Amino acid sequence: MIAKLTGRLDSSGAGHAVIDVGGVGYLVEASARTLDALGPVGGDVTIHTEMLVGEDFLRLLGFAKAEERDWFRLLTSVQGVGAKVALAILSALEIGDLQRALASGDSAMIARANGVGPKLAQRITHELKDKAGGLGGIAGSGPILSAAPGPLTDAVTALTGLGFKPGEASAAVAAASEELGADASLDALVRVALKKAAK
Repeated sequence: MIAKLTGRLDSSGAGHAVIDVGGVGYLVEASARTLDALGPVGGDVTIHTEMLVGEDFLRLLGFAKAEERDWFRLLTSVQGVGAKVALAILSALEIGDLQRALASGDSAMIARANGVGPKLAQRITHELKDKAGGLGGIAGSGPILSAAPGPLTDAVTALTGLGFKPGEASAAVAAASEELGADASLDALVRVALKKAAK
């Protein structure tokens, strides 16, 4: 959604922004990081949205980056993690820090977010340790791949589709990318990554 930012309501952690789209104002819930990234009131903004629909509500959530929206979706796939908690986690942690916390099993880092107790943080860490690799490659201490669309992400998706765990797929694609260089094609990345993953 490309629009104008007409207002902002901050709170501790997540907050709200009012976005004007063609003369219609939309109240958008967002993480503190997204609110910071939107810039000054009155400026043009590009925002990625997610609509939550219930029996008696419609909620529009906004994200400065598609990657943050992807992580929101992943976090809310965990039982007990609703939109408010997911936004609190995304407010408290940079995406890279969240990836590292999941990769290392550091539930204490996730528990820093408002509304996340130790038990919920452990559940998030346990459930997302393997799933999160497809969103950025949390393969131990290895390189973290960008979740932006492109050959690297597509190659990770291809390998996970072949049955490799997300962490293994990310590590293999990262190694293939290092060997082939930044301009490697998807076919070449998948071919070399398969060889590396099979070792």
